[in-house]
Amino acid sequence: MTPVTVQLALGPEWLKPDVIIEWLGPWALLGLAAIIFAECGLLLGFFLPGDSLLFTAGLFVASGAIKTPLWLVCLILVAAAFVGNVVGYWIGRTAGPAIFDKPKSKVFKPEHVAKTQGFFDKYGNRAIVMARFVPIVRTFITVMAGVGRMEPKRYFTYSLIGGVAWAAGVTVLGYFLGQFDVVKNNIELMLILIVLISVLPIVVEVLRARKHKPAAEHAVDPDATVQLPVIRPDQRPPHRY
Repeated sequence: MTPVTVQLALGPEWLKPDVIIEWLGPWALLGLAAIIFAECGLLLGFFLPGDSLLFTAGLFVASGAIKTPLWLVCLILVAAAFVGNVVGYWIGRTAGPAIFDKPKSKVFKPEHVAKTQGFFDKYGNRAIVMARFVPIVRTFITVMAGVGRMEPKRYFTYSLIGGVAWAAGVTVLGYFLGQFDVVKNNIELMLILIVLISVLPIVVEVLRARKHKPAAEHAVDPDATVQLPVIRPDQRPPHRY
């Protein structure tokens, strides 16, 4: 495997995308699929560098370090992301009620399930797609979808859409941008930029929520009871004839 130098200052050495791919050697593609599966479906995979790993994988394909055709790499990584979500969903649906039935726990509380369900109800199907691009969130949201008993067909459909957009999209982005010298020479900056773009959806939603919050607080509830002032007889204005 022809090495591709990627210097990334964030995180320990063994979590650097190029170190992971070079260490995997001829098993790089299978190893990448296993990592993407773990990050998307297993709670213990939340710390794995999914975005930067996909981008670097595309760069390795472009340089010839990974000999597998780009379309096949994308297909395998999308499948790993989708299967990871399926497994994570059923873990949450099966084990979730027992895990989150702990009112005194600071993490596994029933209120968290209710908040997750409210999150899906508020943002709808786009929440499933957006979560793919947010580190850590994409790991936990799939399990919480199972805990919240989201309708499987709905979740899996939009999970697949998000998987294609994320796993294939970021890999293809790395493939094409990796062919430019300016990207190769500034790969650390590019990977940091990928992470920042990944958290952008959350920033946008938070700003939108703050923008609409004042309007919601001052909105008139049509079901609210209106209290009319009581006028005594001696306070009534004189009749005008």
